[in-house]
Order: sequence, then C-alpha cells, then structure tokens
Amino acid sequence: MLNKKVVLYVTGSIAAYKSVYLLRELQRNGAEVRVVMTSFAEKFVSSLTFASLSKHFVYDDNSFTDDAEQIKHIELAKWADLSIVAPASADFIAKLANGIADNFALTTLLATDSRKIIVPAMNDVMFHNFATQNNLEVLKKNQITVLDTATGMLAEGYSAKGRMLEPLDIINQVKRSLIKTGELNNFKILVTAGGTQEDIDPVRVISNRSSGKMGYAIAEAAAQAGAEVTLISANCNLQASSGIKVVPVRTSSELMNTVLSELPSYDALIMAAAVSDFRVHEVAKQKIKKDPNQDYFELILEKTPDILKQVALAKQEHQLIVGFAAETQNFEKNAQKKLKAKGLNMIVLNDVSNPKIGFSSDDNQVTIIDDKQKVIKTEIASKIEIAQKIIEIVEQKLR
Repeated sequence: MLNKKVVLYVTGSIAAYKSVYLLRELQRNGAEVRVVMTSFAEKFVSSLTFASLSKHFVYDDNSFTDDAEQIKHIELAKWADLSIVAPASADFIAKLANGIADNFALTTLLATDSRKIIVPAMNDVMFHNFATQNNLEVLKKNQITVLDTATGMLAEGYSAKGRMLEPLDIINQVKRSLIKTGELNNFKILVTAGGTQEDIDPVRVISNRSSGKMGYAIAEAAAQAGAEVTLISANCNLQASSGIKVVPVRTSSELMNTVLSELPSYDALIMAAAVSDFRVHEVAKQKIKKDPNQDYFELILEKTPDILKQVALAKQEHQLIVGFAAETQNFEKNAQKKLKAKGLNMIVLNDVSNPKIGFSSDDNQVTIIDDKQKVIKTEIASKIEIAQKIIEIVEQKLR
C-alpha cells in the first residue's frame, strides 16, 4: 500500500489521459492525492476530470496568489510525502534539470524536498536525444528517481521507445523505489523468470502462459534489499531496474546451462521460471504443413532436463535453493512432494487455477513451505508485496 500524501504532476503530453487512471490506482493503494497541471496538460485532459476524481482543487498556473498568508506552492511542497510527474514531457524535464521555475508546477517541485519520481513520455527521437538523456542523468544524480519508458505505439503511429509506462507498472515501480533496505547487503541472489520455449518447427513452439512478472518482482525486491542480483529471463517482455543484470534465455536447456554456470557464485537461487516439462523429440527442419487428408497430427514428446535435480547435485552447503510449484489441484501435497524430491530449502506454491491470481495477473497469493515443514500462507496482494515477503524469508534463512 502507498499510505502517503502524493502530489501528481501532469504535463503536456498525449499520455496525460493515462494519469487519470494513475490517480485512481494511487487512491486504490491508499494514497491521498493532489493534482498539479501545466497549461499544456490542460489542452489534453480537463482539470475538472482530476478535480472530480481526486475530490480536491486542481492546481495550475492560476494558483499563484497575492495573499501573503496563503503561499500555495510552498504549502503544497511541504504537504507532499511523494511527488510523481506523469507524464513528464521533454520540455518539463529540461526545465526541472536546470532549475527553471516558470510555472506553478516547476516552482512547487523546486520547493519540494521530499521524494520525487519522474515518468517520461515523448517521441522516441526526443527521448534518445543527447539533451534529454543528459537532463535525465542530472535528475538521477540529484536523487530523483527516473522510471524508464516503454516500447509501444506512439502518437505518431509507429511503435518505438518513449511511450509512458502503464499506470499499474508505475504503481509497482513506485512501491519498489520506496523500499530500500540493507538486509541482503553482501549477498548475491540468482533469480529465474518467465516461460521457456521448445521448438516444434522453425515457426512453432511449445510454451506456457508465464508472464515473468513474479520472477521480475522477486529480482526487484532482492535488489531493493541490497543484494547483487542476476535475473535469468526466459521470453519476458518486461523491464528490470538498471541495477539488475539480465541474462536472456529461450529454451529449458539454455536456462539449465545458464543456471549451472552462474550458480557457484551465488548465495541463493530462486527458480521462479516456468520450465516446459516436455519438448519435441525431433524438431522439424521446415514448417509443418497441413495435410488436407489428415485430421490429426502426432508429435512425439520427450522430457526436458530436470533443472532442479541438476541444481541439487551442484549445490554448495551454504547455498539456499527456492523452487516454485504452479499447481491446479492437490496443491500442498504436490508442493510438499516437489520440495522433498528436489532437495529444496523452500518452495513457493502458486494456485494458477484462480483467475484472480493466475498467469499475467498483477496480484498473487502463495503458500510458502520450507524444509522444516513451516507453512506460511499469504493473502491476495500485489506481486511486489508477495516478492518482498519471499525475500524477507530468504534473508532470514541466509543469515
């Protein structure tokens, strides 16, 4: 939850409509929100929209007052626990980086000494321009958190980097940025995420529905706890924080080889990736064509490598191994069996049959079982909150 007083700054960008949804998500997460709009932002979204949803007056360039007892920008700056600029245009970023305060929003931010988070949104060429990149670096060096942009459809009609993050992604990254502890300083954590793919022919694969969100959340939580983190990412369309080393893989064999290669240098391995259990015995060299005289087509499958079995053989005494079990029935029985058979220190059980917490959901609910048969069941919560709980237990076991 974000039980904080948040000032949401909306600047001139077509992405301003997303800020309406961001306001709602902030409120859903317990934040009390005030909104500041620039004059260009008001050309895209009405201030009445934000006023109606926030149930508060919306600040703009008309909010400066001659009343000496009511200096609104100073009052608002002192009120804020957290300031989020979303979307942040190239122009606004440039002025903020150089201390220019020529409107109410910039003046208020200049007077704010609490946490600031910038969410850029602009054309890809503007984003990659040396001036914008230099300005973003200035903000980062001055302890302002800058979130990355997404790759997607821009207003110009083509897909490229520069698109504003989606509101839920912003919320999750804001939560992560606010949680910085040192419990895992001097520890190295290896995390796997996503779903592996096994080739059928040059164009088809066997895979699963894993989005990788849980594994990425665990990597983020470990990094926020001070650990040095490497994330082995299988076919994920997600963005990790800059401090996390990401190693992309595709197949179960690639995942196994990378895990076994990296493992000796790490204190803990958290296997959140969904590994394909089967692969085609013989991959077709050409695309398999439909036969009009044949209604059925058979594939001969073979088991993929048992990565956790190999990890158990390679594990050093000081290392902690955490596995995941995605189940649809006999949940705890199957998880207990896997815990023992794979020689794990801990297993995290996911009920993927529940549509509220299944694949691709931003929320999760897990049962954590350790090798001492201690069972912890969480409530439904965001994946970053679940990840923080898992990392908390990992830290306790490592120490």
